[in-house]
Amino acid sequence: MVRVLLVEDDDAIAEPLARALRREGYAVELATSGQEALDRARRDTDVVVLDLGLPDIDGLEVCRAAARLRQPRAGPDAHLTYRGAGRCRRAGRRGR
Repeated sequence: MVRVLLVEDDDAIAEPLARALRREGYAVELATSGQEALDRARRDTDVVVLDLGLPDIDGLEVCRAAARLRQPRAGPDAHLTYRGAGRCRRAGRRGR
């Protein structure tokens, strides 16, 4: 089973997304802050779905730090954010 670390501080977004991922067969672990994400990134995680707008640490910085912690077995990360003007933006980093 693919293990997903879902990092999102807004329950209104995190809960439905986690339910949808679980319904599709993923094992989902939730983190609500950048520090919590970094603590959990040390565990076996196949994919990180990361909000860029976290309350304590910028999501891109969390991504960079988590990638260093997870090497050499770094899997793909998906970075999702919603930033103004009604647009959703996606950025990503491929493992290795």
